[in-house]
Formats: sequence, structure tokens, C-alpha cells
Amino acid sequence: MEELVFVTSVSKLDVFSQRLLASPCLQSGQGRLVAHFNATSAAQAFNATLQGLDTRGSDQWLVWVHQDVVLPQGWDQRFLEALRGAQAQFPDLAVVGVHGVAGAGANARRAGHVLDRGHLLKEASALPCLVDSVDELLFAVRVGSGLQLDPALGYDFYGSDIVQCAREAGLQSAVVDAYCEHWSDTPMGGAMPARVVQRILSSASVFEHKWAHRLPITTPCFDIAAPGDVQSFVDTHITQTP
Repeated sequence: MEELVFVTSVSKLDVFSQRLLASPCLQSGQGRLVAHFNATSAAQAFNATLQGLDTRGSDQWLVWVHQDVVLPQGWDQRFLEALRGAQAQFPDLAVVGVHGVAGAGANARRAGHVLDRGHLLKEASALPCLVDSVDELLFAVRVGSGLQLDPALGYDFYGSDIVQCAREAGLQSAVVDAYCEHWSDTPMGGAMPARVVQRILSSASVFEHKWAHRLPITTPCFDIAAPGDVQSFVDTHITQTP
């Protein structure tokens, strides 16, 4: 299996420098990192990098990773080992994350092992685990799968979207045990900046209508049974601040 290629979108140079770029895994020269600055969407950064890779006869994986993620020493080798184990169980694997959701609604169960904003998430689901959504903090896509990110989703819901795209193509998505740290400054709930809320709602509307035929879908943040559910959740639970 070839060396991993990492891609990220940088909006805050200080966060990128202190977190992802300073990751022990990358500092030791393990894997190639492609950074895009001020991209208008995750898709713009990811798809441009994907198109520059050679897909002929390749089992190469492109790893999307947030600028505020820290990859421990040897993370790439642990991920590749976990990936090989997952492929042995799920031969049509095309998307692999480190945290996600299997099932939907009352049957939803979380899977993964990450440190998120200082909180250890070590879910009960045995890994590797087939999932119906992956967290966008980090996921890998098999380069030869034909999958790309949707630019209409901006910076939200694209992890859940690519899993649904994989399902439509008859491909599988899974979460594997590949611990890393996520140091997002986005609040977990309560009060949120209005610009962030409006960005989320815009992407939510696109996602809900695009996948209306596959609802219900549970993402890492929302239970969606019908278009408009994210708006209803925000109206009930989120206070928008200037």
C-alpha cells in the first residue's frame, strides 16, 4: 500500500501551525501534506488534490484532515494497519473515518476513538465498524473509487454526504481505531456565532434535500428525519451571538 497523502484547508495559520503542522506524525516526515489556503469549500481543496493523484492501479488513500487535528507519532502506520484489517472484512470499502455513526434515529450508535476538545471519546462499538456517517475531522477516501466532495456543502455535512454517495455507488464506509486529537474551537452547543450557525443551516438545507430519499440520517451532530430538522434543532437549542 502506498504512502498516505494528507490534504487540509487552512483558514487560521496559527491553528494550523500549532496543531496539524506540528503533529509528531508529520514532523517525522511520515506522509505528504497538501495545504490549501482560504478555500471556499472543503471540496475545493480535496477535489483539486485528488485530481492531481495517479489513480491507475492504485490502492492509494487521500486523507482529509482538519487544520486543528494532531496526529500522534506513528499514526500513519497504525491507520494503514487498521485500514488493511477493515478491507479484509469489507472488500468494497471506499471511505474510512476515525469517528462516525452507524444506523439512524433510535438505532444510531457512535463508533470511534478520538480526543475531542479535551474529551476522550472511546465508543462502545467494536472496530472496524461499518457506518452511515463519518465525522469531518478526519476521513480517508480510496483514490480510485470515483468519489469526490460536493462543493455545494461548503464546510458542513460533507462527511455524511460522501458516505451516502458511497452507498449509492454500492461502496462501503467504516470507522477504524486510529486515535488522534481534535482541538476545534467550535462550541459543542449553547451559544454559537451567527455566521457559523447560518453557514451550517445553508449546508444543512442542501444536504437534507439532496438525500431526502434516504432519510432518516443521523450525522455526528444531528438527527435528520425530514428536511427542516436541522433548522428546528437550531431554533430550539442554539443561541446565536453576533
